[in-house]
Amino acid sequence: MQRRLRPVELDFVTSAPTRLVFTTELTAPPAAVYRSLAVEVGSWSAWFRAVRSATPTRDGTGRTILLTGGGRMEETIMAAEPDSRYVYRIDTINAPGVTALMEEWALSPTSTGGTRVRWTMATAGNFPYTLVLRLARPGFTLSFRDAMRQLDRRLTPARRPSPGTGR
Repeated sequence: MQRRLRPVELDFVTSAPTRLVFTTELTAPPAAVYRSLAVEVGSWSAWFRAVRSATPTRDGTGRTILLTGGGRMEETIMAAEPDSRYVYRIDTINAPGVTALMEEWALSPTSTGGTRVRWTMATAGNFPYTLVLRLARPGFTLSFRDAMRQLDRRLTPARRPSPGTGR
């Protein structure tokens, strides 16, 4: 059963009572990473195994997300800043205990031309929800790392050796 969550604004990313933050570096440039996150929304299931499908809604201002475990979310895009930031608020969800949820993908260039990716899950909920979320942190960490490896492979195909180099 879908439940409506409390609508929150952008400041919730930093003020939420529970925040899970994950960071890594990709070799792909920020423009390519941003395009996969915010423009090619339907591609999420190809690189993020937890996502069964991602569909843009409301002329691109929202998304419907189906998770592999049966989760379903309706989202509103709160910020879409090319090559640097993509933020969405979850409006409805079929998970118990959560009262507010927002996710931010912050991108910044690395000195090698790649991208530093920071994914923040900002949330509020009842005690059992918060406890389960904190206990699940290692699983979220593995899921994030796997998704970022898959995305980087997708965006930066292996380089083929030049003819005649023997490598």
